[in-house]
Amino acid sequence: MAATTHTVTNQAPPLVGYDVFASDRALVEGVERHLAPELVEGARQEIGALGRTAGSAQAQEWGVLANENPPKLRTHDRYGNRIDEVDFHPSWHRLLGHAVGAGLTDAWGRPGGHVRRAAGFLVWTQAEAGHGCPLSMTHAAVPALRTDPALAAEWEPGLTSHVYEEGLRPAAGKAGVLFGMGMTEKQGGSDVRANTTGARPLGDGGEYLLTGHKWFCSAPMCDGFLVLAQAPGGLTCFLVPRVLADGTRNVFRIQRLKDKLGNRSNASSEVEFDETWARRVGDEGRGVRTIIEMVAATRLDCVVGSAALMRQGVAQAVHHAAYRSAFGGVLIEKPLMRNVLADLALESEAATTLALRLAAAQDAVQSTGSEAERALLRLAVPAAKYWVTKRCTPVVAEALECLGGNGYVEESGLPRLLRESPLNSIWEGSGNVQALDVLRALQREPGALDAFLQEVGRARGADHRLDGAIKDLLTELADLEGIEARARRLVERMTLVLQGSLLVRWAPPEVADAFCASRLGGDWGAAFGTLPHTLDLGSVVERARAQV
Repeated sequence: MAATTHTVTNQAPPLVGYDVFASDRALVEGVERHLAPELVEGARQEIGALGRTAGSAQAQEWGVLANENPPKLRTHDRYGNRIDEVDFHPSWHRLLGHAVGAGLTDAWGRPGGHVRRAAGFLVWTQAEAGHGCPLSMTHAAVPALRTDPALAAEWEPGLTSHVYEEGLRPAAGKAGVLFGMGMTEKQGGSDVRANTTGARPLGDGGEYLLTGHKWFCSAPMCDGFLVLAQAPGGLTCFLVPRVLADGTRNVFRIQRLKDKLGNRSNASSEVEFDETWARRVGDEGRGVRTIIEMVAATRLDCVVGSAALMRQGVAQAVHHAAYRSAFGGVLIEKPLMRNVLADLALESEAATTLALRLAAAQDAVQSTGSEAERALLRLAVPAAKYWVTKRCTPVVAEALECLGGNGYVEESGLPRLLRESPLNSIWEGSGNVQALDVLRALQREPGALDAFLQEVGRARGADHRLDGAIKDLLTELADLEGIEARARRLVERMTLVLQGSLLVRWAPPEVADAFCASRLGGDWGAAFGTLPHTLDLGSVVERARAQV
């Protein structure tokens, strides 16, 4: 007799076999908007190929396996020799190899490179987020190394290569290399000026020996690391290779791997330096200034990465609601569920639109030396990093809830997204660090505020709620009383105004209207799904739907 109790009905099919790029209308439009016309078709093909792979069953399986089989530390070989190696599952290498091959470490030297890379990073992160860490650090190391032309000439070709070579060997013999960094220490955390790792010079040739402990050193199997240490002249930036030119291993003692909430495919470690050979990058005592552009680049990647997690959560929620029936109809047609999905879609599109605008500003700085765009980045990057990464966790949690109990089980993929979602808010300086950095820019660099106000002013007069929010923001900026305690509130409003201005200029009217009504006009509750019912929510949801 056939078993009839196990017939499966009313379940959404898996969201697989689709183009992650082409299905994201906000992302496609952003790429087309910010790239020169002659670059658009090539970018569509390049990012589309990556998007189809990201949405494939194979890439999704790589992501699952890389997280179910986290890296393992091997401090010694069978004979007791110190080796300090980390073993990764083959899926990790496949993900990383595909990303490097797609140019996700190559932005600084090609036209429109930052927009193209940001779009690709946003697409590929949706397959698996953990391996984005070495990709981001490798990409961000380039401007720091350019402070020393000799080091840049030696390392930049490998950093921007489209070839991934795993294994520890002298960097000069590899077709492509990856970089990590070791900034924070247990006594200081984000306060890197409190670092105690010491750097002893070996003559006048820029070589040093480092001794100390790094509390967080991510991706310890990279070929090189940018490290901060105290030289005789103060806090200084150094390049630490894993393998020396003669083939011997540098002293890089991995004490343990962190047991993290999420990001489990990636190895984050504690490392001891004991007379570890290093090359100085930049001048002694100028360590923070040397790495400042690297920090800005990794912070922008935090924005892009969070936008990616939000987009994948929204895509999964809308897809589920389009197939799942309850209470007499398909969920996506239910007014209350439509409100929730539209609210999530607004947050996702605002994050994507802002991330690409900042990437375009980086391209403008690289190609034309635009001081206005440089000034905008100085203020907008920490503000966006603060707000977008903060929004990621509630968006993903609400998207998970849209799937009900199905979203709470590991097979849905949403628990992995949820565990990953707080990371970018912590990495490269948590919320207070970003908010205080915005205050620092406002106080020390008046050109940054001018650039910000010019940017949001481009949308002035198009929406009365945006105009009112700009006016209120100017009033708040003029009041310095208790400014530090108000920093989070101020940065939140700045970012919302910036997002609103971009959506008013570039998004469909129904998206801009809903964003301004809720985020700027105050017609919004404290949870998702509280948008004004008079808005065109169906169009907002349909725009966010991934087409399989």
